[in-house]
Amino acid sequence: MAPTVQSFLRSFGTNLEEPVRQHLRNVYASVTMSTISAGAGAYVHMFTQWKSGGLLTVLASLGLILLLLSTPDTGKNRQLRLSYLLGFAFFSGMGMGPLLDMVVRVDPSIIVTALMATAVVFVSFSASAILAVRGSWLYLGGTLMTVLSSMLMLSMLNIFFQSYLLYQAHVYIGLLLMCAFVLYDTQLIMEKRRLGDKDFVAHSLDLFIDLIGIFRRLVIILMDKVGKSLKCAL
Repeated sequence: MAPTVQSFLRSFGTNLEEPVRQHLRNVYASVTMSTISAGAGAYVHMFTQWKSGGLLTVLASLGLILLLLSTPDTGKNRQLRLSYLLGFAFFSGMGMGPLLDMVVRVDPSIIVTALMATAVVFVSFSASAILAVRGSWLYLGGTLMTVLSSMLMLSMLNIFFQSYLLYQAHVYIGLLLMCAFVLYDTQLIMEKRRLGDKDFVAHSLDLFIDLIGIFRRLVIILMDKVGKSLKCAL
Protein backbone atom coordinates (compact mmCIF):
# COMPACT_ATOMS: atom_id res chain seq x y z
CA MET A 1 0.00 0.00 0.00
CA ALA A 2 2.72 2.46 1.02
CA PRO A 3 4.75 2.19 -2.22
CA THR A 4 1.56 2.69 -4.23
CA VAL A 5 0.64 5.85 -2.32
CA GLN A 6 4.19 7.15 -2.57
CA SER A 7 4.37 6.48 -6.31
CA PHE A 8 1.02 8.22 -6.81
CA LEU A 9 2.12 11.29 -4.87
CA ARG A 10 5.44 11.34 -6.73
CA SER A 11 3.65 11.07 -10.08
CA PHE A 12 1.12 13.73 -9.15
CA GLY A 13 3.82 16.04 -7.88
CA THR A 14 6.49 15.65 -10.54
CA ASN A 15 5.29 13.81 -13.64
CA LEU A 16 2.30 16.05 -14.30
CA GLU A 17 2.71 19.52 -15.68
CA GLU A 18 1.87 22.29 -13.20
CA PRO A 19 -1.20 23.53 -15.18
CA VAL A 20 -2.61 19.97 -15.30
CA ARG A 21 -1.81 19.44 -11.62
CA GLN A 22 -3.60 22.65 -10.62
CA HIS A 23 -6.52 21.83 -12.89
CA LEU A 24 -6.97 18.42 -11.27
CA ARG A 25 -6.92 20.04 -7.83
CA ASN A 26 -9.76 22.34 -8.94
CA VAL A 27 -11.67 19.43 -10.46
CA TYR A 28 -11.42 17.23 -7.36
CA ALA A 29 -12.27 20.16 -5.09
CA SER A 30 -15.42 20.74 -7.15
CA VAL A 31 -16.28 17.02 -7.04
CA THR A 32 -15.87 17.09 -3.25
CA MET A 33 -18.17 20.11 -2.91
CA SER A 34 -20.68 18.44 -5.24
CA THR A 35 -20.64 15.30 -3.12
CA ILE A 36 -21.30 17.35 0.03
CA SER A 37 -24.14 19.14 -1.77
CA ALA A 38 -25.63 15.80 -2.84
CA GLY A 39 -25.40 14.59 0.76
CA ALA A 40 -27.26 17.73 1.87
CA GLY A 41 -29.96 17.03 -0.70
CA ALA A 42 -30.37 13.46 0.52
CA TYR A 43 -30.53 14.72 4.11
CA VAL A 44 -33.27 17.23 3.22
CA HIS A 45 -35.36 14.45 1.67
CA MET A 46 -34.87 11.95 4.48
CA PHE A 47 -34.94 14.10 7.62
CA THR A 48 -37.09 17.14 6.89
CA GLN A 49 -40.71 17.68 5.94
CA TRP A 50 -39.71 18.85 2.44
CA LYS A 51 -39.81 15.46 0.72
CA SER A 52 -39.37 16.32 -2.95
CA GLY A 53 -37.56 13.29 -4.34
CA GLY A 54 -39.66 12.82 -7.46
CA LEU A 55 -40.48 14.26 -10.87
CA LEU A 56 -39.89 17.87 -9.82
CA THR A 57 -36.44 16.92 -8.53
CA VAL A 58 -35.58 15.30 -11.86
CA LEU A 59 -36.78 18.34 -13.78
CA ALA A 60 -34.77 20.67 -11.53
CA SER A 61 -31.65 18.56 -12.05
CA LEU A 62 -32.11 18.56 -15.82
CA GLY A 63 -32.73 22.31 -15.85
CA LEU A 64 -29.56 23.07 -13.88
CA ILE A 65 -27.38 20.76 -15.96
CA LEU A 66 -28.72 22.39 -19.14
CA LEU A 67 -27.96 25.82 -17.69
CA LEU A 68 -24.44 24.70 -16.85
CA LEU A 69 -23.74 23.19 -20.27
CA SER A 70 -25.30 26.13 -22.15
CA THR A 71 -23.29 28.73 -20.23
CA PRO A 72 -19.80 28.92 -21.74
CA ASP A 73 -16.86 29.34 -19.39
CA THR A 74 -15.51 32.89 -19.63
CA GLY A 75 -13.27 32.74 -16.58
CA LYS A 76 -15.41 35.39 -14.87
CA ASN A 77 -18.60 33.36 -14.49
CA ARG A 78 -17.14 30.31 -12.75
CA GLN A 79 -18.91 31.02 -9.47
CA LEU A 80 -22.24 31.10 -11.32
CA ARG A 81 -21.46 27.85 -13.16
CA LEU A 82 -20.24 26.26 -9.94
CA SER A 83 -23.56 27.18 -8.32
CA TYR A 84 -25.33 25.38 -11.19
CA LEU A 85 -23.16 22.33 -10.53
CA LEU A 86 -23.82 22.36 -6.79
CA GLY A 87 -27.54 22.84 -7.43
CA PHE A 88 -27.54 19.87 -9.79
CA ALA A 89 -25.71 17.81 -7.16
CA PHE A 90 -28.19 18.89 -4.46
CA PHE A 91 -31.22 17.80 -6.47
CA SER A 92 -29.42 14.61 -7.53
CA GLY A 93 -29.03 13.81 -3.83
CA MET A 94 -32.71 14.53 -3.25
CA GLY A 95 -33.54 12.30 -6.21
CA MET A 96 -31.77 9.42 -4.47
CA GLY A 97 -33.94 9.98 -1.40
CA PRO A 98 -36.57 7.31 -2.21
CA LEU A 99 -33.83 4.70 -2.75
CA LEU A 100 -32.15 5.67 0.54
CA ASP A 101 -35.53 5.48 2.31
CA MET A 102 -35.76 1.85 1.21
CA VAL A 103 -32.20 1.18 2.35
CA VAL A 104 -32.87 2.60 5.82
CA ARG A 105 -35.82 0.21 6.20
CA VAL A 106 -33.58 -2.75 5.30
CA ASP A 107 -30.29 -1.82 7.02
CA PRO A 108 -29.04 1.77 7.54
CA SER A 109 -25.40 0.59 7.69
CA ILE A 110 -25.60 -0.12 3.95
CA ILE A 111 -25.34 3.63 3.27
CA VAL A 112 -22.09 3.97 5.23
CA THR A 113 -20.63 0.83 3.60
CA ALA A 114 -21.59 2.07 0.13
CA LEU A 115 -20.08 5.50 0.80
CA MET A 116 -16.77 4.01 1.95
CA ALA A 117 -16.69 1.54 -0.97
CA THR A 118 -17.50 4.32 -3.44
CA ALA A 119 -14.66 6.48 -2.09
CA VAL A 120 -12.18 3.60 -2.36
CA VAL A 121 -13.28 2.67 -5.88
CA PHE A 122 -13.30 6.26 -7.13
CA VAL A 123 -9.90 7.15 -5.67
CA SER A 124 -8.36 3.88 -6.88
CA PHE A 125 -9.52 4.27 -10.47
CA SER A 126 -8.67 7.97 -10.55
CA ALA A 127 -5.17 7.21 -9.29
CA SER A 128 -4.82 4.43 -11.86
CA ALA A 129 -5.73 6.85 -14.65
CA ILE A 130 -3.24 9.46 -13.41
CA LEU A 131 -0.43 6.92 -12.98
CA ALA A 132 -1.07 5.20 -16.32
CA VAL A 133 0.73 5.98 -19.54
CA ARG A 134 -0.59 9.18 -21.09
CA GLY A 135 -3.77 8.54 -23.08
CA SER A 136 -3.69 4.78 -22.49
CA TRP A 137 -7.37 4.66 -21.41
CA LEU A 138 -8.76 7.02 -24.04
CA TYR A 139 -9.32 4.11 -26.43
CA LEU A 140 -12.22 3.06 -24.17
CA GLY A 141 -14.39 5.94 -25.40
CA GLY A 142 -16.13 4.20 -28.29
CA THR A 143 -16.60 0.95 -26.37
CA LEU A 144 -18.07 2.72 -23.35
CA MET A 145 -20.59 4.61 -25.47
CA THR A 146 -21.60 1.37 -27.20
CA VAL A 147 -22.08 -0.43 -23.88
CA LEU A 148 -24.02 2.54 -22.50
CA SER A 149 -26.37 2.50 -25.50
CA SER A 150 -26.84 -1.26 -25.09
CA MET A 151 -27.68 -0.79 -21.43
CA LEU A 152 -30.31 1.82 -22.25
CA MET A 153 -31.91 -0.63 -24.67
CA LEU A 154 -31.68 -3.39 -22.04
CA SER A 155 -33.40 -1.15 -19.52
CA MET A 156 -36.21 -0.37 -21.95
CA LEU A 157 -36.68 -4.07 -22.76
CA ASN A 158 -36.88 -4.92 -19.09
CA ILE A 159 -39.86 -2.59 -18.72
CA PHE A 160 -41.82 -5.21 -20.69
CA PHE A 161 -40.10 -8.43 -19.57
CA GLN A 162 -39.64 -7.57 -15.87
CA SER A 163 -36.74 -10.04 -15.69
CA TYR A 164 -34.75 -10.15 -12.46
CA LEU A 165 -31.72 -11.52 -14.36
CA LEU A 166 -31.83 -8.59 -16.78
CA TYR A 167 -32.11 -6.23 -13.83
CA GLN A 168 -29.09 -7.81 -12.13
CA ALA A 169 -27.07 -7.65 -15.35
CA HIS A 170 -28.00 -3.99 -15.75
CA VAL A 171 -26.81 -3.15 -12.22
CA TYR A 172 -23.51 -5.06 -12.32
CA ILE A 173 -22.59 -4.07 -15.87
CA GLY A 174 -23.51 -0.50 -14.96
CA LEU A 175 -21.12 -0.58 -12.00
CA LEU A 176 -18.26 -1.79 -14.20
CA LEU A 177 -19.18 0.83 -16.80
CA MET A 178 -19.05 3.67 -14.24
CA CYS A 179 -15.64 2.48 -13.02
CA ALA A 180 -14.36 2.45 -16.59
CA PHE A 181 -15.76 5.94 -17.13
CA VAL A 182 -13.67 7.18 -14.17
CA LEU A 183 -10.55 5.95 -15.97
CA TYR A 184 -11.63 7.42 -19.29
CA ASP A 185 -12.93 10.74 -17.97
CA THR A 186 -9.88 11.36 -15.78
CA GLN A 187 -7.46 10.96 -18.68
CA LEU A 188 -9.77 12.90 -21.01
CA ILE A 189 -9.82 15.80 -18.53
CA MET A 190 -6.03 15.80 -18.41
CA GLU A 191 -5.76 15.84 -22.20
CA LYS A 192 -8.36 18.61 -22.52
CA ARG A 193 -6.37 20.75 -20.10
CA ARG A 194 -3.19 20.15 -22.10
CA LEU A 195 -5.08 21.43 -25.13
CA GLY A 196 -6.03 24.61 -23.27
CA ASP A 197 -9.47 23.76 -21.86
CA LYS A 198 -9.61 25.28 -18.34
CA ASP A 199 -13.30 24.56 -17.66
CA PHE A 200 -12.85 22.56 -14.44
CA VAL A 201 -16.53 22.97 -13.54
CA ALA A 202 -17.73 21.01 -16.59
CA HIS A 203 -14.94 18.48 -16.10
CA SER A 204 -15.91 17.91 -12.48
CA LEU A 205 -19.50 17.32 -13.63
CA ASP A 206 -18.33 14.27 -15.60
CA LEU A 207 -16.55 12.77 -12.60
CA PHE A 208 -19.41 13.57 -10.22
CA ILE A 209 -21.86 11.71 -12.49
CA ASP A 210 -19.47 8.73 -12.47
CA LEU A 211 -19.18 8.94 -8.68
CA ILE A 212 -22.90 9.05 -7.99
CA GLY A 213 -23.46 6.26 -10.52
CA ILE A 214 -21.02 4.02 -8.63
CA PHE A 215 -22.66 4.86 -5.29
CA ARG A 216 -26.18 4.19 -6.53
CA ARG A 217 -25.27 0.78 -7.91
CA LEU A 218 -23.30 -0.24 -4.84
CA VAL A 219 -26.29 0.67 -2.67
CA ILE A 220 -28.58 -1.49 -4.81
CA ILE A 221 -26.15 -4.43 -4.80
CA LEU A 222 -25.59 -4.28 -1.03
CA MET A 223 -29.30 -3.91 -0.31
CA ASP A 224 -30.04 -6.92 -2.51
CA LYS A 225 -27.43 -9.02 -0.72
CA VAL A 226 -28.69 -8.03 2.74
CA GLY A 227 -32.26 -8.72 1.65
CA LYS A 228 -31.31 -12.22 0.51
CA SER A 229 -29.48 -12.84 3.79
CA LEU A 230 -32.56 -11.81 5.77
CA LYS A 231 -34.75 -14.14 3.71
CA CYS A 232 -32.34 -17.04 4.32
CA ALA A 233 -32.31 -16.27 8.05
CA LEU A 234 -36.09 -16.41 8.14
